[in-house]
Amino acid sequence: MATGAIKSGGKKPAKPGRDWRGALLRLLKRIGAALLLSLLAIGLALWWAARWAPARDQYPWQGVTIDASNGTVHWGSIKAAGADFAYIAATSGADRVDPAFARNLRDAALADVQAGAIHRYDLCRLATDQAANFIRNVPRRKDMFPAAIWLDFDDRCPDRPTRALLLSELTTFLAQIEAHTGKESLIAPSPAFEAEYQVTRSIARTTWLRRDFFTPEYGAHPWAMWQANDYMRIAGADGTVGWNVVRPDGDIK
Repeated sequence: MATGAIKSGGKKPAKPGRDWRGALLRLLKRIGAALLLSLLAIGLALWWAARWAPARDQYPWQGVTIDASNGTVHWGSIKAAGADFAYIAATSGADRVDPAFARNLRDAALADVQAGAIHRYDLCRLATDQAANFIRNVPRRKDMFPAAIWLDFDDRCPDRPTRALLLSELTTFLAQIEAHTGKESLIAPSPAFEAEYQVTRSIARTTWLRRDFFTPEYGAHPWAMWQANDYMRIAGADGTVGWNVVRPDGDIK
């Protein structure tokens, strides 16, 4: 038998360099596919969040929260998008005024959208000074909803007064602005603020609570209004708006 190399019909063994390069390429493809799926999932979630609102058959009366960040608001489009009413950012603390408040209040009335004003309460400022700011800038009108007092923590204010002091100041503030508006206000504590101060246990006012996509479960008594989606996008306003519903047996008038 002749000597020499015997030809084999099998494949040649792969070189070690090709093995790790191939494995790395496959891994990168899997990572890329996973990232793509994740981005698609995030995109779908954001698309859904920007359009979701509680069912109308459960909550027939729904409305919007608007501030200067929403640009020049086209109130006819807001109404056509399903907003039965609006709460408009007005004042904050003792000296800040939302620059679009007067225009938004006027244009909402022209579009026949009933509105109320929001004051953002500041733990670092005196109640009387805050009430004076509100009274200077928010008109007394019978067609307006009661004022809403937004209660939340603010990074610009490190103060954390005692509960007794907070309740005393808040009571003073409410008494002064309600003498101006002629209506009892809504109080709108965030979950964190309510956990710290439990204002709904001691301040007897209609409550407006907040929780995205799920009904809120905090507060000492049932809410009258719920901000259900802070990521809503609708025609007529730039950016996102807050979307609110009124409990069928609630009352904010």
